Amino acid sequence: MRTTSSREVYANAWMTVREDGIRRPDGSDGIYGVVDKPDYALIIPLDGDRIHLVEQFRYPLGRRRWEFPQGTAPDRAEVDTAELAARELREETGLRAARLTDLGQLDVAPGMSSQRGRVYLATGLTAGEHEREPEEQDMRAAWFDRAEFERMIRGGAITDAQSIAAYQLLCLHERRV
Repeated sequence: MRTTSSREVYANAWMTVREDGIRRPDGSDGIYGVVDKPDYALIIPLDGDRIHLVEQFRYPLGRRRWEFPQGTAPDRAEVDTAELAARELREETGLRAARLTDLGQLDVAPGMSSQRGRVYLATGLTAGEHEREPEEQDMRAAWFDRAEFERMIRGGAITDAQSIAAYQLLCLHERRV
C-alpha cells in the first residue's frame, strides 16, 4: 500500500486528524482517516498485592472510569516514555517510584490511530502530593487489592482496554520472573 496524498483535517493541543489517500497493491484507490497522537505511558503502581488506580470522567463515554494512570506529554510533544511515566505517576497520584520496569508496548486502536504506548510497572513507591492538570481536577485515586481489581474488570467497572491489556502484560511478566 502506498500513500498518494495526505491532508490535516483537524488539530488541537492533544491530537491531529488527517485523511490519507492510498493506492492498494491491486491499483485501486482508497482513503484512511488517521488520528495522530503522541506516544503515551501507562503505569501500574504496585505495592505488594495492591494496585493504585485513578478514576476520572471520560467525556467521549459520558461516564467516570477507573483505570491505571496514563497520559501523553502536553502540546503533542514526543517525550521519552520512561520520563513520561514518572511524570504521569507523580501528576495523577502523587506517587514516586524507586523503580520503573518496562513491561511492553500497546497500540491503542491501530485501525484508526497511530498512537502507541509503553506500559511500566512502578515499585518502591513513596507518597506525595499530586500535581494534576486542569483537565484532571475531578480525578480520584485509590488502592485496590488485585482480587478486587479483577472483580471490577469482570463486573464492568473497569473497561479501559489499555488498563486491561497492561494488567495482562504484568501477569506475563510475573510468570517469567
